[in-house]
Amino acid sequence: MPVITIQQSPRSVDLKRRLAKELTAVFVSVYDIPPEAVQIFFSEASHENWAKGGFLAADNHKK
Repeated sequence: MPVITIQQSPRSVDLKRRLAKELTAVFVSVYDIPPEAVQIFFSEASHENWAKGGFLAADNHKK
């Protein structure tokens, strides 16, 4: 049973529904397993808890 963990900044429920549906379809196709065997966990961090290139996403720095 594959378990997929997605770490990201917050996204809408509609986008997460779409991603879950499409990722599940890929695993079903490639691994030849039933959809019920695929688990997906979304782990979201707010922008003040996410940094890239030494800057918090909340600070919205651009190069």
